[in-house]
Amino acid sequence: MRKIVFDIETSNIFDDVGKADPALLDIAIVGIYNSETDKYSTFTQEELKDLWPILEKADMLIGFNSDHFDIPLLNKYYPGDLRLINHLDLLSEIKKSLGKRVGLGRVAEGTLGVPKSGHGLEAIKWWKNGEIEKVRNYCLDDVRLTKEIYEYAMTNMKLKYKDGNDIIEFPIDPKGWEEKEEKVLTSSLGF
Repeated sequence: MRKIVFDIETSNIFDDVGKADPALLDIAIVGIYNSETDKYSTFTQEELKDLWPILEKADMLIGFNSDHFDIPLLNKYYPGDLRLINHLDLLSEIKKSLGKRVGLGRVAEGTLGVPKSGHGLEAIKWWKNGEIEKVRNYCLDDVRLTKEIYEYAMTNMKLKYKDGNDIIEFPIDPKGWEEKEEKVLTSSLGF
């Protein structure tokens, strides 16, 4: 199964665009892990044409808060509809189990014992200051955390999050996560 784990950093924030609609933001960097090549890559907004064929070949896209943020933002640039590709949002799965949302940093600290390497607002400052490599590295760090959390859930059928000084463990049901769905052709593939 070809899986793409992905994350996006933007070059602006909701305050800049007037409302909390991800499609109004602008992409700075998209980071991915491609299970087929076992490699991590990043793409700037100008390089998205190189990302589309990779996503279209995927059997599954895996993100964190990707239902409500990453997919709508990517669809702003994509000539088709990325919602047609099998997709797993780990935050949605966590909310199903816990009844609430828990951020990537808290889940990474609880489950993996490692914190996030920064904050999205820092990445926007770095981008505006021309510190592109810092943004690439931060984005790929979040991709790595998402991938490792996904793998932990698949193996252990549970996750953990940090709540103050406590580590809270909760069940997660990965049954069906890796079932292949029939692919729908999308519009950037050459025919």
